[in-house]
Amino acid sequence: MENQLNVLSESLDKKLEVLHEIQEYNIRQEKVFTAEKVDMDSFDEAVAEKERLIVMLEKLDDGFETLYHKLAEQLRDNKAQYADQIRVLQDKIKSVMDLSVSIQAQEARNKQLVEQYFSNERKGLQQNRRSSAVAYNYYRNASNNMNGQSQFLDSKQ
Repeated sequence: MENQLNVLSESLDKKLEVLHEIQEYNIRQEKVFTAEKVDMDSFDEAVAEKERLIVMLEKLDDGFETLYHKLAEQLRDNKAQYADQIRVLQDKIKSVMDLSVSIQAQEARNKQLVEQYFSNERKGLQQNRRSSAVAYNYYRNASNNMNGQSQFLDSKQ
């Protein structure tokens, strides 16, 4: 039982480590979209790395839950005997939950930054299209009205 509790504790430690890494990648993503010039390669790298970490996190969760469910009944029956280890596990679970909430808040802020960036990019593209259309129409009208004649031709002769 002691070994299994140690495995649960180590699993939570690893989960905290992975969550801290995810938090670091969130900070990198935020810096990408708050920088003067957005580096999409850096953003893509952070997304790929976070994806890998999330898969690792899911595996840790699955392993923790499986082992916990095997131990739950024994822990309830022997609460007093394992009180210290249970308290340590509860503290680590609280830390995991707090960090998860913090990461969710970071994700929400980053989502807003990304949406704002793409909205601004879309507006810029629309403005460029309008400018191009205006210039195209001007040159088309100018060439149609000229018909090969000079505007300064003296017609009084």
